[in-house]
Order: sequence, then structure tokens, then C-alpha cells
Amino acid sequence: MDGVPARRIPADYAVSGRRAARVTLVAAAGFYLFRYGLDRPVAATYALFAAVALGGLAKIPGTGRQRAATALRLLPVCWLLVVVGTFLSVRTWSAVVGMLAVGFALAFAAVGGPRPAGAAPGLQLLYILPSFPPYAPSTLGERLIGTTTGLAFFIAAEALIFPEPGPPSYRSRAAHAADAAAHCATLLTTPPYALTDDEIRAAWESSGSLRSLTVPEAERPAGPGMRDRALAHTGLATRTLLSRLAQLPAPPDGRPGLEVTAVLQTVAELATATAACLRAGPSPVVPHENLVKARAHLSAVSAGPVPTGAPDLPPAVLRRHAAVLEIADAALAVATAADLAVHGRHATVDSGKGRFWYAGTWAPVLWWHRLRGHAGRRSVFFQNAVRIALALTAARLVAGVDTLPQGFWATLATLTLTRTTMDETWHTIRLALAGTLAGALVTAGALSLAGTDTAVYAVVLPVWMLFAFTVGPVKGVGWAQGLFTVLVALVFAQLAPPTWRLAEVRVLDVLVGSAIGAVFGVLAWPRGAHDELRQAMAELLRRAAEIVVATGASVAGGGAVSAPSGVPGHRSLQRAVVLAESAYAQFQCEPTPFGGPARRPAPRTVDWQATLMAGHHTLWGSERLLTPPLIRLGPAAAESVSVLGERVAGRMLLVSAALDPGSDTPTGPIPLIGPVLEQAVTEPSGAPRLYYATVSWLGSLMADLTRMARGGPGPGQGPRAP
Repeated sequence: MDGVPARRIPADYAVSGRRAARVTLVAAAGFYLFRYGLDRPVAATYALFAAVALGGLAKIPGTGRQRAATALRLLPVCWLLVVVGTFLSVRTWSAVVGMLAVGFALAFAAVGGPRPAGAAPGLQLLYILPSFPPYAPSTLGERLIGTTTGLAFFIAAEALIFPEPGPPSYRSRAAHAADAAAHCATLLTTPPYALTDDEIRAAWESSGSLRSLTVPEAERPAGPGMRDRALAHTGLATRTLLSRLAQLPAPPDGRPGLEVTAVLQTVAELATATAACLRAGPSPVVPHENLVKARAHLSAVSAGPVPTGAPDLPPAVLRRHAAVLEIADAALAVATAADLAVHGRHATVDSGKGRFWYAGTWAPVLWWHRLRGHAGRRSVFFQNAVRIALALTAARLVAGVDTLPQGFWATLATLTLTRTTMDETWHTIRLALAGTLAGALVTAGALSLAGTDTAVYAVVLPVWMLFAFTVGPVKGVGWAQGLFTVLVALVFAQLAPPTWRLAEVRVLDVLVGSAIGAVFGVLAWPRGAHDELRQAMAELLRRAAEIVVATGASVAGGGAVSAPSGVPGHRSLQRAVVLAESAYAQFQCEPTPFGGPARRPAPRTVDWQATLMAGHHTLWGSERLLTPPLIRLGPAAAESVSVLGERVAGRMLLVSAALDPGSDTPTGPIPLIGPVLEQAVTEPSGAPRLYYATVSWLGSLMADLTRMARGGPGPGQGPRAP
């Protein structure tokens, strides 16, 4: 009507409403088809719960088409879970052992990325349902038919109903950032040969678009495969390239030099070609080779002793040369990783070894690397898998030994209410019990009024299901449990004669499941990733300090000291980086430990992203500096490098001790933010390029540590390099 403003539905309700409509349509269609059309109550139950499992309980990220593709790939896994659960339910002990093994395997599958992690709760439900009595292998056919029908309806609905626009992919984000890097490199070839504050801010924004927190879960390259690893490597290298470009100082005499200009121009060309490659273009082979040649020429200009009669290059010029060479290295890494991410085994840019160790490695081997890297108590994925597997096993044991009525619901309550921190578990349980009690009262009243008239329940079920799946995710766990309690009663009232005691059983089941979840929340890593993040970051810095000292000793001795490089070298630091990244990812999903009722995230006191960057910079810089042949430094330069390396390593150990102090860690008024490296030692005269390259690398590590200790830029600090 004219003149009447249309009321917009809140965004949260609009999103959950679309999803609820799909789940309701699929679940109701499968349930009514088998229950009333074919008179197959077993198939009806499995059709409904298959849709609820992957559509309601699972949190598969992405658009509808992406979720449909994930569900289609998981179809054989769903069949296997129903078969195994059916046959292991013959005895309580076999069902308990199966719950332990399957529960751990499904939860630990989260190491494969956001999609397996999101699907895991739904897959757990598909195993829990057949693992309870009655033991009826003769109904396996009906169970599989119902499961398949429910999943087929779900896949079709996700792909066709309410299609959602897809967000920009990580490849497109990386291509945009590569274009930004090309623009910055081009600007650095023209006066004033440095970026303005606005241009640095634009580079920072482009870099920030590649941070995992700003990328939708479905688009994050977190899988163990070669393409995902290469795409993640592309994002990290692009952020490094933008950071190096933003930090490049203007030439001291206003003249950049032909060699430096040539390198920066070639960097711009390679970045542009890399962006085109990320947009499904050809491999950037020629620009890559051109940059290799330009880099080698600049390296030859400033490397080694100065020829007799030639003018000495000022230290400021050599420092700028070293910074430009680091820019070239980052650009080469971006191009190589992007080519691997787009073309996989058909990539034509030479990846060499070392940082691209995964190139050409078979997928099962890469999966083994990922699983082995997280097979230990320091991994939050391992901790979560152990916690949920033990809780589900205990719930199944209690249900089997005590013949708990409707023990399936107790196990499901354990699955849905167990959280990664004790504080969050208690908060969830309080709300869940209050919601379940309210839902039970509504259920008792409805069952008393409607009695055995199944037509009433059949009419109300889809309406209530739509309401529950729309409101529950938005209002929180209390509403969700209360609405789901009524939904359970509406379903089971159509499968067996209902009584008001069904509400009583539901409250008992949730109470038992909540108690089990609370017990294991207390016993198994009750602070989640809060403590683990600090320990993982501290271990990363300790390993990085070892590499810094070994690399400095090798550079100072002209290669006389062997420092680990590449793969299988550097494995300790590589594994520390992997564990720190996983702990950081879980930490971002958790509220403040022991926080207040507002459940606000913790204030930002540490820049964890800078710590991760320091770990990656340590690996990459060490490999670059130790590439043969190594030239010998003079005595003064060698001593300077050794002192600088020890200073940076010592600073890493100080920050590490501050993050994870031991019982006997000494405390003192030692500042975590150290002085500028150039002020630490006297700069030797006539030092070769390798000296300045090493100092530039150590300076970038100190900048990472400084940014980390300050917890990010403060007010009035202006733009910060990415």
C-alpha cells in the first residue's frame, strides 16, 4: 500500500528463516512420505533426523550450493555410520566402544577444515540414532532408505530453494591484494619513491582482507590438500609483500638507482601477472623468470667486496637494497604459491624445495602430515575430539547400564551442550535446563489436551518446526532446547501413543546429558584454547629463537655452522606454527574465559597474528639467507650479525616467558619491546649485501615482536604496515 513503510525482517531472522524453511520442507516431506504415505515409521524417523542432522545440528559453512556439494560428498559416510551403529547396538559394550571410536574420529576430522568441522555434529547424530536399542538389523534397509531420502531432499533443497549469493572467494581476494601490491610497487618507482600514509592505509586494508577473521569460513583455505596449502601460502606471502612495500623507505639521496627501479618494476609486472593467474589465467612464468634475473643483478651489485677504484655504496643504500631484495623474494613466493593453488600438479613455475615442500606430494601423504601434526595433547583439535568422545561414551554407557528411558536424547544433549570451556559449558547448561523445563511444561499441556489424536500433531509439526528452527538459532540455546523439546514430542506422538510422561523423560535426559557434559568439561581442558593459545605461541617463539641463533651463526661463519633448512628441516618450528594457528582459530570462536553475562570477547592485549607472522618470517628468512653459496663476512660484520641474532632471539625468549611463565621463571623490570636494531650495535664499514639482508630480516622479526607486545596500533599512531 502507498504511504505505508514496509517492515524489514531483521537480518538474523531472515537468514535463519530461510534455512528453517528448507529444513522444515525437507524433514516434513520425508517424514510424511514414509509415515503416512508408505506406512514405514522407521524410514520416516531416519528421513526426518537425516535432514535435521545436516540441516539443523550441523553448521556447514558456505552458500546453499556449497552445503549441498558437501552433503553429497558425505553421503557414503552417512550410510557407513548408520550401518555401523545398527550392528554395534547389539550389546552395550560394543555400542560404547563404537561411540568412543566414531565420536573421536568424527570430531578429529575437524583438522580437515571448516566444512568437516561444521558437518561433524550432524554426522555424530546420524551415528547416535542407530546405536541405541532396539537391535534390529532387519530394519537396516528401511534405515538406509530413510536416510538417503532425507539427505537427497536436503541436497536438492539447499541447491535450489532460496539461492544465496556467494561471497568473494579467497582466490579473488588474493588477486585483489596482488593488484594492490602491483600498484604500490609502481608508485615506488616514481618520485618521491615512498608510499604516503593514505597509500599505506590502502595496502593495510588489502592485506586485512586476507586475514582469516575477515574471510567467511567456507572460503578459508584450511584443508590439508596441496591447493589449499598453496592458497593459504599465497595469502600469507601477499600480506608479507604488502608489508615490505609499505615499509620501504625513500632513497637517502633521492635517487633510487636503476637496479632498484628495475626490480620494483618487475615486481609490479609479476604481481599483475599473479593476479591474472589467480583469476584462472596462465601461469606467470615469464615475469617470474624476469624477476629472478633482476633480483640476481641487484644482488650482484651490492654483494661481495667493492672493486678497486669503485665508489663505496653508503650503508643506507645497501639497507634499501636488502629491503628491495626481500620484496622480490616475497613477490616470487606469491607467484609460485598462486600457480600451485590454481594449477596444482600442472603448475609450471619452478617451486623448488623448502617452503613449497608440499608441491607434487600426494593427497594421502598431505592428510597424514596434517593428522600426525595434530596427534598430541597440545592440539586443540585433539583436545576437542577427546573431550566429546569421552562425553558421548559416558552418556551411552549410562543409558545402556541404567536402561535410561529414551537414552538417545541424553546422548544428544551431551553432544549439543558440551562446550570447549568450562565457563561456556555452565552458561549453556543453565540456559538449556531452563528452556527444557519450559518446553516440558508446554509439552505436557499439549499432550494432555490433544491426547492420541495424531492428526493434530501432524498439522502442528511443520508449523512448530519452522518456528523452532527460525527462532532457536537467533534467541540462543535456552530457546532452542525448549522449542526442540516440544518438537520431539510432536514427532514421537505420531510414532507411538503419547503420554504426558514424555515431557518428564525429556527433562531427565537433558539433565543427565548436561551433567555428563559438565563433568568432562571440568576434567578435559576446561579453559579451552585460552591457555593453549599462550602455550602454543610461547613454544612457537622458543622454536623461532633456536632458528634465529642457528641462522645467525651460519651467516656469521660463512656456512661453517649447519642450520636446518627446508623439509624435513625446520619441522619443529613448522609444527609449532600449525599448532599455534589451530589454537588461534579456536580462540576466536570462544568467549572470554570466566567472563561476565555479556559474553564479550577478551580485550585485545596481544596481537596474536603478529606472532604467527613472526614464525612464518623466521622460516622463510632463514631458508633465503642460507641458500648456497654463502660468502664469508668480515670479523666486524660477523660479530655484528651474531650480536643482532642473539638480541632478537633473546627478545623472543622474553616474550615467550611472558606468555607462558613457569613456576620458577624470574621476573624483573625488563621491557618486552626492545630498542631499534640499528641502535644495538655499531654498523661495520664495507659489509657485504648478505650482512644487510640478515639485518633486514632480523629487523622485520623485531617489528613483529614489537607489534605483538603492543597489542596492535594504539590511538593516534596512524597507519600501520600490514
